[in-house]
Amino acid sequence: MRGRIHIAAMSLVAAVLAGCGSSPMASFYTLSVAAAPETAAPTPAGTNYSIAVGPVSVPATVDRPQLVVRVGANQVAVVEQHRWAEPLKSEIPRVIADNLAKLLGTTQVSAYPQNAGDNAEYRVQVDIQRFESTLGGTAVIEALWSVRRSPDGQPKTGRSLVQESTGGGAGYDALVAAHSRALAAVSREIAAAIRSAGAATR
Repeated sequence: MRGRIHIAAMSLVAAVLAGCGSSPMASFYTLSVAAAPETAAPTPAGTNYSIAVGPVSVPATVDRPQLVVRVGANQVAVVEQHRWAEPLKSEIPRVIADNLAKLLGTTQVSAYPQNAGDNAEYRVQVDIQRFESTLGGTAVIEALWSVRRSPDGQPKTGRSLVQESTGGGAGYDALVAAHSRALAAVSREIAAAIRSAGAATR
């Protein structure tokens, strides 16, 4: 009797372990902030930018926890086991805000919706038109953006189209890193527009 109980218990443990093996744990990814530029454009003396970034919109295709990768000209795959650690609509403005803080040498940058930045001098809105991922290939970001100087300045608009190679890396880490570099390039163009808007009013 005791032997049968022992065998039954071992069978149960084996079944549980087998079940765990069939459902691998998900991996989570975050976009990273660009390193501080070594040759950033100098900030004019007496300038202390205050900036609010957001809201940021993203395509419905990628507005989900899972990474979405392109597998054909007209086909994408939603990868259940590889996910964003936070929604792209909140992560992208945070990363852009941190990039702008480094590029413009200011700490007065907030990201929507964490901080509405009602008193910010500059407001940045971004509409991500494309956020495409090809595993072992490229990351593509196309963004329409506007910079408006408060309270009633005319917006300066722009369009950024950036394609970054994964550098031969075939994994998801390399793909997310490529998206981070693409977002850094978009941030540099927005920073240039803010500098231009500031120079026009001096």
